[in-house]
Amino acid sequence: MTFNTLTPEEQRVIQDKGTERPFTGKFNEHFENGLYLCKQCDAPLYRSEHKFPSHCGWPSFDDEIEGAVARHVDADGRRTEIVCAHCGGHLGHVFEGEMQTAKNIRHCVNSISMNFVSAEELAHESGSELNKAYFAGGCFWGVEHLLQQVPGVESVVSGYMGGASENPTYTQVCSKTTGHLEVVEVSYDAGKVSYETLAKLFFEIHDPTQLDGQGPDLGSQYASAVFVADDQERETIEGLIDILKDKGHEVVTRVLPMAPFWRAEEYHQDYYAKTGKAPYCHRYEKKF
Repeated sequence: MTFNTLTPEEQRVIQDKGTERPFTGKFNEHFENGLYLCKQCDAPLYRSEHKFPSHCGWPSFDDEIEGAVARHVDADGRRTEIVCAHCGGHLGHVFEGEMQTAKNIRHCVNSISMNFVSAEELAHESGSELNKAYFAGGCFWGVEHLLQQVPGVESVVSGYMGGASENPTYTQVCSKTTGHLEVVEVSYDAGKVSYETLAKLFFEIHDPTQLDGQGPDLGSQYASAVFVADDQERETIEGLIDILKDKGHEVVTRVLPMAPFWRAEEYHQDYYAKTGKAPYCHRYEKKF
């Protein structure tokens, strides 16, 4: 088996089962979409949707790629070590029963044991490119959850768009003083799913006739809107709105020009997957 060349510090952790100092690893607060690989052999270990903020000082994951991680009880019997199943490189330890996510498990992994490849890099390597679409349809938890299930969608990120201030917090947005909407950023492979298909689904998983709210969530930050990048996207959205209006739907969805997107706090990302809950104000209703 051929291994990558490791630095002395990487050897200390990966081969000699050491531990990097807490809060020092480059992936501790890293939440970009993509794939985490074994530093020693490049075997895929974790997907970005497995990662969650545990505030323990090391990257934490509540799942693994099937067959990627092996477990061994430490010699003292107190903890369970996790290693790369392909090369045996030390990753960290696994803990259960902490109730930090619905899966109730935490892989505590040394950053130095991993490399990372972004979703964009993965798409480029496969000969495709990712496009992005931006939809606002009430609480971003439900919109994110339902759009993530579409084949061809590589990732959905919850965030904020349309306001004047930079990098707003959830508290600031909820104060209704910043002008931001709760928005999802959809990264998709246009060779597998079209913008129009995503837009149709967007209109079918929320109520585009409700003004400044969605179900029980009321407020300007929950308004229905689509942020478009060009005339083609605008024509697509306006065409779908015309179809809905012809069918008797009094659509209030706004079509807005592209604006800066600000990623929401990590506890909002993959909310329903992490908590095991189900959307309370979003459901699918065929409209087209």
